Amino acid sequence: MGFLICACLLQLLFLGSSPAAAQSPSPARALDAMLQGYAYRAFVRPHTGIVYNGTVPADLAGVAVSGLRLRSGSLRRKGFSDYFEFSIPPGVIVQPYVERVVLVYHNLGELSEKYYPLPGYTYLSPILGLLVYDAANLSAAGLSELSIVASGSPISVSFSNVRAVPPGSPAPQCVWFDLDGVPQFRGLEANNVCATYRRGHFSIVVNSSEVAPAPGPSGAIAPPIPTNGGRDKGSSDAWKIAVGVVGGVIALGLLALLLVCFVRYKREKKMEVMERNAEVGETLRMAQVGRSQAPVALGTRTKPVIESEYVV
Repeated sequence: MGFLICACLLQLLFLGSSPAAAQSPSPARALDAMLQGYAYRAFVRPHTGIVYNGTVPADLAGVAVSGLRLRSGSLRRKGFSDYFEFSIPPGVIVQPYVERVVLVYHNLGELSEKYYPLPGYTYLSPILGLLVYDAANLSAAGLSELSIVASGSPISVSFSNVRAVPPGSPAPQCVWFDLDGVPQFRGLEANNVCATYRRGHFSIVVNSSEVAPAPGPSGAIAPPIPTNGGRDKGSSDAWKIAVGVVGGVIALGLLALLLVCFVRYKREKKMEVMERNAEVGETLRMAQVGRSQAPVALGTRTKPVIESEYVV
């Protein structure tokens, strides 16, 4: 029993000290939840197929958010050709199916790099987002996103505010961030146009780590361009060392606790064996000793021998 308690304690301690248990929503995911609430508040007198622009607080100045309510069947049959920079073709399937959906549009403006940092790359356009939610309750907040899949033609994103490519830079690329913030890179479909089959956040970037260095004085060697987005490598190494030290301390604590539990388990097993042997042993005869009963060992009296019987 004690061993089981120790094992459960070890499991709880391990789960509590694991990085997954200590994770909290990223700033980008927290922003998605807030923008969903601001978009839903814009539906004062909601009509299907009408775009409603939301209002954001002062600390999100420059960020634009809008909501569009559609029937899932209509979205699949007709699509929606002009939702700001997004053109949604027919054939888009909502998963899981709900009767009505709200397409929430994001334009993060100057805050794009704050919420979606991308070391080694330079943003040429603001990040645009397209997320999908259930429209059953337009006063709800903190809703989970629905998935959409373009079963036919892809959804196109035509960026209208794109900066010029820096001299010496490679060709620009489309970047798509999924809900976990993991980026995926693709080539442009056309001039400033990206394509996608799913919801998420999108932008046009250029790999700044591959920018050709400017020619220096004759005989001078140009300094290498950092490929880590300008971050100090020392701070990264210090972070890794700190994580390693904390992990080592946690591992030693778990090992010590496991050793204590093992010793306790061996001691309990030994006591169980002793008790079992005592229960199956010989039963002693009880005898009256004074006013109490006491166990008396059974014995055989030595048979007397007559002297004449000794063999000379």
